[in-house]
Amino acid sequence: MTAAAPPMSTKALLTDATTVRLRPRYEGSNICTWIGFKHVNYLVEEAVLVHFADSGVPARRLYEEHGLGLDIVSLETRILHAFHMDDVAEAEVVPDTADGDSTLGFRVTLRVDRDGSVLKAVTAKVRVSLRADTYLPEPGGPPAELAPFVVDRLGTEARAAEAAALRVPLPDGGRGDERAVLAALTEGRNAYAWKWTIPYPYCHFTERLQMSGYLRLMEEAKDRFVLDRGISIKTLLDDRRWIPVVPRSSIRVVDEALMEEDLYTVYTVEEIFKDLTYTARMDCYVIRDGALALTATGRITHGYAEIENRRDWRLVPFDRRVLDALGGKPSGT
Repeated sequence: MTAAAPPMSTKALLTDATTVRLRPRYEGSNICTWIGFKHVNYLVEEAVLVHFADSGVPARRLYEEHGLGLDIVSLETRILHAFHMDDVAEAEVVPDTADGDSTLGFRVTLRVDRDGSVLKAVTAKVRVSLRADTYLPEPGGPPAELAPFVVDRLGTEARAAEAAALRVPLPDGGRGDERAVLAALTEGRNAYAWKWTIPYPYCHFTERLQMSGYLRLMEEAKDRFVLDRGISIKTLLDDRRWIPVVPRSSIRVVDEALMEEDLYTVYTVEEIFKDLTYTARMDCYVIRDGALALTATGRITHGYAEIENRRDWRLVPFDRRVLDALGGKPSGT
């Protein structure tokens, strides 16, 4: 038997904190037993989904009964301690929605047991939109308390001042030639870009790219960038047992990207802090009405760690080869 769902309580959704124990997925352990940043963010996402469910408004009920898609539209995460395979996280979700907000806000903390001590491992800020479904016939309206957070299109909360920055004229008179577009997106930048057709496994609610899809793209962008610069993940693993580590990441959805649209992703190194970390920006565009329309933007900070054994690693400074590659300079190494 399955337990009956709790009654709907928008008050609980907006005011009550929830706590749940979660385990990172096995798939996220790619190097030794450490869990990558993408799957850490998946834990944050799952904790928010559990909070909705415990308040009687699970994602399934919102969609099936009210025609509302639960979309995470902003995700900002700091990783303070690494997660390992088989760790169990205690995830606390605290509502953080102010009067007048057009999105639902939450603060998420993940804690983990380390040698008898409970450590704060992750902190995150999450914003959620409730997207009115237009793919199927319109059902009954949303609960009145949730109406302020219902949108007809993701990104509508973006400020009017941002509108001009969200559209970039095509460089070739609107023809959308792939080489010309990629060249324009990277010209004068320390960047790498590629075109990709959005497949259905990255989407949800039948039509649009979801936040987890953007997380996967951010991970792929890093992988493509360092490969292009001659310091691929495997290269540094084989040469010196170095792995990338992520202390911070953020993604914000500013418009919708649809299944089977061509997405142009640009990964730009913005700052190299001494020889310890670097921060890159990811921007995602689709072509609409003769221009490039921004659908998501985010940032990720990387460092490197040296694998000491199957359990431990230590942070290391960049050497000249890595600094030159990240900075876009020819290296004599």
